[in-house]
Amino acid sequence: MAAHEYQVAGMTCGHCEMSVREEVGEISGVTDIQVSAQTGLLVVTASGDVDDAAVLAAVEEAGYSAVPAR
Repeated sequence: MAAHEYQVAGMTCGHCEMSVREEVGEISGVTDIQVSAQTGLLVVTASGDVDDAAVLAAVEEAGYSAVPAR
């Protein structure tokens, strides 16, 4: 299992978290998603490698911007 962290900008509430969770959850291989509007942290766990570009695109589709937290 691979887990990657991202910093998401613009989230303010539980609905924001749900929107991000729904979009990222559509990525093949994703097994767990933890997201916090309070900290802006998104942790994506997948059965294989996590495709950063796919995660960033999913977050953008949800209406927010993100960068890998390194």
